[in-house]
Amino acid sequence: MSVTEASILAAMSKVIDPELHVDLVKAGMVKDIRVSGDTVKLKIELTTPACPMKGKIQADSEAALKAVPGLKSFDIEWGAQVRSSGGGAPSPGGLLPKVKNIILVGAGKGGVGKSTVAVNLAAALAQHGAKVGLLDADFYGPSIPLMTGLGEKKPVSPDGKSLDPLIAHGMKVMSIGFLVEADQALIWRGPMLHGALMQLVRDVNWGELDYLVLDLPPGTGDVALSLSQSIRAAGAVLVTTPQDVALADVVRAKQMFDKVHIPVLGIVENMSQFVCPNCSHVTPIFNHGGGRKAAEMFGIPFLGEVPLDLKVRVSGDSGVPVVIGAKDSLEAKAFQEVARNIAGRVSAQGAKSMPLPVVQAR
Repeated sequence: MSVTEASILAAMSKVIDPELHVDLVKAGMVKDIRVSGDTVKLKIELTTPACPMKGKIQADSEAALKAVPGLKSFDIEWGAQVRSSGGGAPSPGGLLPKVKNIILVGAGKGGVGKSTVAVNLAAALAQHGAKVGLLDADFYGPSIPLMTGLGEKKPVSPDGKSLDPLIAHGMKVMSIGFLVEADQALIWRGPMLHGALMQLVRDVNWGELDYLVLDLPPGTGDVALSLSQSIRAAGAVLVTTPQDVALADVVRAKQMFDKVHIPVLGIVENMSQFVCPNCSHVTPIFNHGGGRKAAEMFGIPFLGEVPLDLKVRVSGDSGVPVVIGAKDSLEAKAFQEVARNIAGRVSAQGAKSMPLPVVQAR
């Protein structure tokens, strides 16, 4: 029996993307099929370079191709094309038409390591090959300049109207901390916050981005409301620590995002457990498992847990995120897993709001 492009498409249509819950052919992920006798070459284009399910998709694809009658050998080329969930405003054209996905990183209270999660998430996505921007929207406590190693550097304006973001660790970075003196207290009311935030979103030359990660201020204040009215975010990531007082605030944060119609991608439990660097003994200083329980209570994904370790603090203070400075550590691997899970959730969220392409055999 001869091998045809139609028989390859039929086989690949039996492979289901675990995040999108559709087959690879309907999802438009099967590309460039080239049949030559009893061999075939094809490309599978994932929806994110940080795909958390690539291993399963690869195993299922290989199994499907091995079952094609007459096919003796195949070669799969792997690629990724991040799809847009709509980076702009609800109005036509959008506020950031070149930004495919906006990810909000928030928390119900301060002190849970929200900025640490945001910077390591952005750096991890960039490590996977995605085009990433990081916007520090925590106007009252901007820590991204320190945590990215950019310190007191200042952005430049090429035309007197817009700003070029600074570059660190393969990502574009902007913060109010670059524009005010380090010891200057910002005493701003809601309208001033909204105006400044929109300037950092609209008047920065972000260019083409797969992901723009926004580090929100803690709590349930004006910034999240302003964002919900001005941009369409792919979703929000909630950061918590395991103890009850932090989890109580997560409940309020989840309710806030629900009210402003921003989907919650899931929960990250930071400072999950302390792992002794000398004997590897695990101590649940702030309790353990609360983030997972909260995710189960809300019916949303649990995105992962990050251990409490000195390396994370040292990396933040030195301006080199732990996913870069100590990439083989347990903490870095935990952040990488969180980043892959978030990327998968963004892909799934985006698939809900757009029609899937139809692929036909030639």
